[in-house]
Amino acid sequence: MAIFLHSEVPNFSFEKKKIIKDWLREVILSEESLVGDLNFIVVSDEELLRINQKFLKHDYYTDVITFNYNVKALISGDVYMSYERIVENAQNFSIPVILELNRVMVHGLLHLLGYKDETRDQKEEIRSKENQYLAFL
Repeated sequence: MAIFLHSEVPNFSFEKKKIIKDWLREVILSEESLVGDLNFIVVSDEELLRINQKFLKHDYYTDVITFNYNVKALISGDVYMSYERIVENAQNFSIPVILELNRVMVHGLLHLLGYKDETRDQKEEIRSKENQYLAFL
């Protein structure tokens, strides 16, 4: 089983891939789950909007969409991330783009691990987990 990092955006590529993959594995193992096949894919805003419209029937921009292919505790899935949303969020929060990218990656992974963000309490829990796991880096 493996973790793959892809970019479909010109002028962006993942740096320190081994460190990121090891970190994501550590998050999964910390949640008492197993690493399956995972794809983290950076795409354009327009591509993520198209995916959102086609598969989720939502007509709005977002920073991350996760497709869950888990089999019991074996965590597998595709995590699509918008490069433009990541850059804009980083600017809005005055943080480095790499930190926002890592936050979006772990957010998508937390969804695969069963965390939700539909209610206020769920949003607080997932944000807490994001911060907890970002500290692992």
